[in-house]
Amino acid sequence: MKLVIGGSSGFVGTELVRQALSNPTITSIIGISRRETPVPPGATDDCGKLKSVICDNFDSYSDSLKKELEDTDACIWTIAVTPSKLNSSPWEETCKVSRDYALTAIQTLAGLHRKHDAPLRFVYISGHFAPRKRTDDMKVLDEHGMMAYGLLRGEAESRVLEFAEKSNGKVQSQVAKPGLIAAPGRVLPTIPGLPQIELSDIAAALLDQVVNGFGKDTLSNDEMTEIGQKMLAGQH
Repeated sequence: MKLVIGGSSGFVGTELVRQALSNPTITSIIGISRRETPVPPGATDDCGKLKSVICDNFDSYSDSLKKELEDTDACIWTIAVTPSKLNSSPWEETCKVSRDYALTAIQTLAGLHRKHDAPLRFVYISGHFAPRKRTDDMKVLDEHGMMAYGLLRGEAESRVLEFAEKSNGKVQSQVAKPGLIAAPGRVLPTIPGLPQIELSDIAAALLDQVVNGFGKDTLSNDEMTEIGQKMLAGQH
């Protein structure tokens, strides 16, 4: 399996790379980022299957990048402006990074040459409170001044899922909706109603999904925790 990780040098991307390196089903990992994707600390498996690809323009992929992405079986997309960075990111840039980059990725990958007819699997990592409709409970978003951001992420979810629905079976998409992502040494705020998930669990869960198939089109925080812990327990 050839796996593309969008945002491979970031917090979640690095853990995805680390675990993917030890997964024998995944034979090729293409890490796309604005900077070099290093081999993660603690990775002891076949590091030769990781290829770091630097992308300077996520709006329009170069021919050389498209060539690297040919024959992709699955993609996990981690790139977005996180809530902690909202105040320092212009709104137009936030929309582009958090929504448009993912849509460009799924559209580009779907249009590239692939060796076989199995559907491309695409995972978009969103957030627990991102609503797809304005009628959903948005009290927490409103209280934290994140209504527009939540709706933006919800719109991205809808459009990623809609793209797959209209692809005539060429693409399968899934939305992951984690809460706060915990890791050793990481101090997290307490937000009522917002669950937490361990970094290792979300990575294990999403790798299971792209390798073994999507059980459903949307995964909640708790569902990813359950899948991830089961996958990690099976590796010991």
